Amino acid sequence: MQQSTSINTEALISEMIVAVEQMRGQQYDISLPETADEPLAGLRNALMSLAESLQFRARERARLNDIAVNINAGLLLEEILETVYVHFKDVIPYNRIGFSLIDSDRETVRAYWAKSEYPIFLNRNFTAKLQGSSLHQILLTGKPRIIDDLPAYLRAKPTSLSTRLIVKEGMRSSLTCPLVNNGEPVGFMFFSSAEPHTYTNIHVDIFRQIAAQLSVILEKGRLVSRLAAQKEQIERTNAELVRVNELKSTFLGIATHDLRGPIGNIRMIADLLQDSEISLSDEERQALLGDIGAQSTHMLSLLNDLLDVTRIEAGKLELRFETFSLEPFLSQIVQRHAMMATPKGTRMVLQPVGNGYAKGDPVRLRQVIDNIISNAIKYSPPGSTVLVGAESMKHGWCIFVQDEGPGITEDDRPKLFKDFAKLSAKPTGGEKSVGLGLAIARRIVEAHGGIIGVDSEAGQGAKFWFTLPDENALTGGVR
Repeated sequence: MQQSTSINTEALISEMIVAVEQMRGQQYDISLPETADEPLAGLRNALMSLAESLQFRARERARLNDIAVNINAGLLLEEILETVYVHFKDVIPYNRIGFSLIDSDRETVRAYWAKSEYPIFLNRNFTAKLQGSSLHQILLTGKPRIIDDLPAYLRAKPTSLSTRLIVKEGMRSSLTCPLVNNGEPVGFMFFSSAEPHTYTNIHVDIFRQIAAQLSVILEKGRLVSRLAAQKEQIERTNAELVRVNELKSTFLGIATHDLRGPIGNIRMIADLLQDSEISLSDEERQALLGDIGAQSTHMLSLLNDLLDVTRIEAGKLELRFETFSLEPFLSQIVQRHAMMATPKGTRMVLQPVGNGYAKGDPVRLRQVIDNIISNAIKYSPPGSTVLVGAESMKHGWCIFVQDEGPGITEDDRPKLFKDFAKLSAKPTGGEKSVGLGLAIARRIVEAHGGIIGVDSEAGQGAKFWFTLPDENALTGGVR
């Protein structure tokens, strides 16, 4: 820039006019000579300052437009917000950015996303009423709000929980930008700094412009995210429909295969008993009738299992909760199975439970324990012992059945509690199974809020157990 104290006044004014025309054409890199004439010197300095300011603003807008292009390249809402956090540092200082959405009822503001260099205490899903709040005033004015001293603001408004949390995070000043799309409020962007007075000299109108662009981009991202979530839900539903359809086909296959044999045997025995030309002794006749009973029991058990799985898969498993005493509940089950175990020489033992109470559906829980004990008897060698017991937990019970059978191999372990699981171990008495019992037990236990599992090593027996959580469970009585 050339200095001159003797320049002609008319020439200087002409240069000033040219400079104004250049700025009107968005050319801000101007040069004007200095002058000793005080009025002209003041005008000259004002023009130079204006050019510098406009040049800075033009560069700022260009940078914001570049940022908007980068942001708009994102699809999902969180991708867009991550891009904002990375690129806005070139335009505005911050240590934290937060984004909140206005709920569809237009009455609630909900924190959706935040990223910070400091620990975050104002987390996702933090909500606040919009009506009557300072955020509502920001929407009414449409202008960004600057708070230069957040601790002082909190002292003036000690009931503001959001401010309290932000201050706890270490933030000391903030800039809040309202986001409005097509005349409808969308939400807010919160820029926060760990230093006070960070935003005092910020050009607020620049952020009004970028907030308008962000509103459109973020609303697009929210819609795309919502569509993506719906697509994912549809895919999950379709996968579940495929699984249920495959399960139905398996049911039909099992029913066709496992029912055909028993029905054929019953039909053959019925024909034999009706044949007047065949002479049967009372012993032979009783054996045939006993076979009919065994085949019928197997078919009924199969059909009940299939119906249970179908009912549970359809979400129609009804549980009738009540508080009951564990000692008589388990005792009755053990006594009934003791008679079934006698022919194999298996001994049933109930570990003392004491005066303990649990809460659940006794009918369905009996079904779980019946299945586990039946398996223990089925796979245990003659002369072995099956132990049944219940151990008190902090909030509920752990009920277990321990046998002296072959145990569970590593290969079989992943198959447990799944539909139609076929294990390598064989029943010691030739009993039949379709592999649904433990799968049904798992579903019933989970419906009670518990978990089911097994502790076992191959050749060392198995201890099947399930938890029965209950916040009101007690030992020694019922409150």
